Amino acid sequence: MRTQYCGHLNKAHVGQEVSLCGWVNRRRDLGGLIFIDMRDREGLVQVVIDPDMGDVYEQANKLRNEFCLTIRGEVRARPESQINSDMATGEVEVVAKGLEIINRSAPMPIDFNQFISEEQRLKYRYLDLRRPEMSDRIKLRAKATSFVRRFLDDNDFLDIETPVLTKATPEGARDYLVPSRVHKGNFYALPQSPQLFKQLLMMSGFDRYYQIVKCFRDEDLRADRQPEFTQIDIETSFMSADQVREVTEQLIRDMWQSLLNVDLGAFPTMKYEEAMRRFGSDKPDLRNPLEIVDVADIVKDVEFKVFSGPANDEKGRVAVIRVPGGASLSRKQIDEYTHFVGIYGAKGLAWMKVNDRDAGFDGIQSPVAKFLNAEVVESILSRTEAQTGDIILFGADKKSVVTEALGALRVKLGLDLELTDTQAWAPLWVIDFPMFEEDDEGNLHAMHHPFTAPTDVTPEELVVNPAAANSNAYDMVINGYEVGGGSVRIHNPEMQAAVFETLGIDEQEQRKKFGFLLDALQYGTPPHAGLAFGMDRLVMLLSGTENIRDVIAFPKTTAAACLMTDAPSLANDAALEELALSITAAAEQNEHSE
Repeated sequence: MRTQYCGHLNKAHVGQEVSLCGWVNRRRDLGGLIFIDMRDREGLVQVVIDPDMGDVYEQANKLRNEFCLTIRGEVRARPESQINSDMATGEVEVVAKGLEIINRSAPMPIDFNQFISEEQRLKYRYLDLRRPEMSDRIKLRAKATSFVRRFLDDNDFLDIETPVLTKATPEGARDYLVPSRVHKGNFYALPQSPQLFKQLLMMSGFDRYYQIVKCFRDEDLRADRQPEFTQIDIETSFMSADQVREVTEQLIRDMWQSLLNVDLGAFPTMKYEEAMRRFGSDKPDLRNPLEIVDVADIVKDVEFKVFSGPANDEKGRVAVIRVPGGASLSRKQIDEYTHFVGIYGAKGLAWMKVNDRDAGFDGIQSPVAKFLNAEVVESILSRTEAQTGDIILFGADKKSVVTEALGALRVKLGLDLELTDTQAWAPLWVIDFPMFEEDDEGNLHAMHHPFTAPTDVTPEELVVNPAAANSNAYDMVINGYEVGGGSVRIHNPEMQAAVFETLGIDEQEQRKKFGFLLDALQYGTPPHAGLAFGMDRLVMLLSGTENIRDVIAFPKTTAAACLMTDAPSLANDAALEELALSITAAAEQNEHSE
């Protein structure tokens, strides 16, 4: 039916007869000539229908927005005065010789020319995807996916599929469970990642594996998360962490160069401890010049207990952010930032305006100045390299609270005050993560997953002092987003047992959950390492949107629901009976109340 895409026509096609298929984007009747902006996935072209065309003109009179049609006509150059520089096809138009209405459109429930709420867009997603902005994002995603496959194929990686119905294993979030009809009362789990399977593939001798795979996590959602997401999963044998980072960095650098014509340059490397100390985040946005500076040693002897208390507590922290030009912030704005850090547990936000740097103590304005002396103030001003017109914002509390609160505040200030260069690209590697992290009850959890190898430690040393161990793990960060993470895996049975022991997983539970992996580790397991990229996040960055749902054809809401299909929904009684399941009264009541 089609010989050309609408958006591909240009002056090279002048004089050619073409057949186009698509939708009416806009119809204009100028009291004789009818003009149609015809749209397909590649763009728009103007179609002209002359009254002399008889039946064609009659059909054109019936057209309305979003009618689906096919047009046959001749491409001609527009007069110089009528060239539309805002359209890729603006130098040409098509003179219609034939027109067929394939399907009429009911009045549209959403108006492309007006603001459309996200709820409306998701409910009528098949219409939302017709918008050029959305179409371009989906096409960019297809190009990115194709690029990944070509790059990895060219580097001798094999595309191998792993199961979707599998066994539940701890990956850090809740599993989606699938009941078995054959094995009543038993459940499959949808994989949070193919972690164990890709390790088994390394044990099987496939030393370079990848797949672009759906993963599932039943966790609290936000703009850059989805319950089902796409992962570029990569695993290698006989390669070091440096080598894995080298090949995956090259993948991303080449992708940005190919799709955006942007040279990301070599990625800097930063240790986890430095990232948390300077930026309050393990995924710092380096486009933002603000940094967190520790001042506990300066204020540990002041009488102000809000500062000296945490400064003298090994689990406390006193730190500041110097904001260039921030002295212009009003009290109302400072109060708003105080409320903001309260979201992260901070009890307040002390501040110090530098009205005259050369005047030292006499040149500052601060509600806490009366608790500080000239020497303390001068030390703070000197350490932060404060200048006249700056403001210094303080955090003093438990280390975790100060780090998280100031880290979030840094990001917000950078955007609010336009200090962050939003046109730049800032990639980096974050390495040397702690092997374990401690929860509020004092229990240890694997910071990445329990199959990550520790760095430079024996199994015996790990068990004795787990808090001191670092993992051989690495995250790729771009513009404040973690786009990929990986690690060297444990290939030694004794080390794997030591990690499980440290996590409080006894032998019985080990056998129950990971028996197949523990068995496989006994048969000549090679050293192996890998990394997984979040495909959705990569495309989100490539396309310049901040909402991951914008780059997924049919996404879920933040409540993990599909507004278009009304999923999830209750199963009928017959299906539940076949699965040996029943719905509780509470679940039924919840369904009826929605």
